[in-house]
Amino acid sequence: MPNPSLSTDARVKDVALYLLPVETRVPLKFGSETLLTVTCARAKVTLEDRDGNVGVGWGETPLSVQWVWPSSVPYSERHTALIDFCKILRDEWLKFEEAGHPVELSHSFQTNVLHERQDQFNADRGGEPMPYLAGLVAASVFDQAIHDAYGVLHDVDIYQTYNSQFMSQDLSQFLEPASGSGVSFAGKYPADFLVEQAPTELPVWHLVGGLDPISEDELTGAEPDDGYPVLLKDWIERDGLECLKIKLRGNDSAWDYERLLAIGELSLQTGVKWLTTDFNCTVQDPQYVNDILDRLAADHKAIYDIILYVEQPFPYDLETNRIDVHSVSERKPLFLDESAHDWKFVKLGLELGWSGVALKTCKTQTGALLSLCWAKAHGMPLMVQDLTNPMLAQVPHVRLAAHAGTIMGVESNGMQFYPEASAPEQAIHPGLYQRRHGKLDLSTLKGPGFGYRVDEIERELGDPV
Repeated sequence: MPNPSLSTDARVKDVALYLLPVETRVPLKFGSETLLTVTCARAKVTLEDRDGNVGVGWGETPLSVQWVWPSSVPYSERHTALIDFCKILRDEWLKFEEAGHPVELSHSFQTNVLHERQDQFNADRGGEPMPYLAGLVAASVFDQAIHDAYGVLHDVDIYQTYNSQFMSQDLSQFLEPASGSGVSFAGKYPADFLVEQAPTELPVWHLVGGLDPISEDELTGAEPDDGYPVLLKDWIERDGLECLKIKLRGNDSAWDYERLLAIGELSLQTGVKWLTTDFNCTVQDPQYVNDILDRLAADHKAIYDIILYVEQPFPYDLETNRIDVHSVSERKPLFLDESAHDWKFVKLGLELGWSGVALKTCKTQTGALLSLCWAKAHGMPLMVQDLTNPMLAQVPHVRLAAHAGTIMGVESNGMQFYPEASAPEQAIHPGLYQRRHGKLDLSTLKGPGFGYRVDEIERELGDPV
């Protein structure tokens, strides 16, 4: 439990939850499901220090049901459950009386409240339980807002607070090193593992969805005529893209190979420098991935050579599916994504042969920071992956990537699937919601907290729920 010994400590005074519906311009396929609409949950949190000073902060995450809760249970049932759980967490934060730094507050909340409330929620609902990943996404909305509010309260960039000046607990209170690693977290803080001078530009990855047309003969005539590109080549040319993330099926090796080949050949023709493969957690046997990689290496080495890493081919539940993946990571760096719920899963992943970690702020800013520290301390490289983040959700996402020191920039695809959703935010931060010359521009992010400049953004939220 946080030691309330610093004058900078704060506690939650008020919480409000807003729901913002968004429709996609084109379908986005997640595994066996397709996303056409999404609800973005946005939280407004007020923090108060001992002297009665307050700071108001914001957090936001798309509740991508198909990603956090893949299931045959009807979408509407899962969607409603996730929103209901957001409301439960809002009420729990209103009752939470501890004071401290956001990392300390959120870690304590996740340890002592989140798990218990999710277990109770699942027991009360009956039927298929809501996965832990879904609970984390619901929690992330409030967690981000607390980090932002803390920076606002102290009139400082939140990334300047991840140190002993603001935190009363070092990382040894949150993390345990791998046995025999020689790593110690005593006297260490998140700031010790972050990029000191974060870049204001980042290389950006474009998502090639499983339904995205690659060539004109794949067009159906149902594509939107809204001024945005449809064909992959047009996206590459318009945005100057140099990094492509390819969604694959993971259960159809012939389709996956031909898809990789088609996109790889186009990439070589258009100057794309890097590819990554995302098998959507559907692969059961490492040999499936190995066979595809080996065939590429033998027959199309130029394409094989620009695959920078392989992302999460295997099932979400790492504890239940303890697959030894050393054979894959011997071929290409293998990154945890959906399975990297927290640092303990990263630790297990390292034991099973995973190379690195793809961080996501939708699993909480706090959890992402702690996983980052654990991974870096143990020599694991990092990426920061998107959850198709629009609006405010884009800001913590890209800021984490800038401070993490990733192997190559950041993934960002909200502008592909619902670009108009972020129009008010884009008016203030044009370089965050448009990809130019293969990069995102973070230079407009300024001020306390995450640097949203939310008072300048003209967005109607409606009433809180």
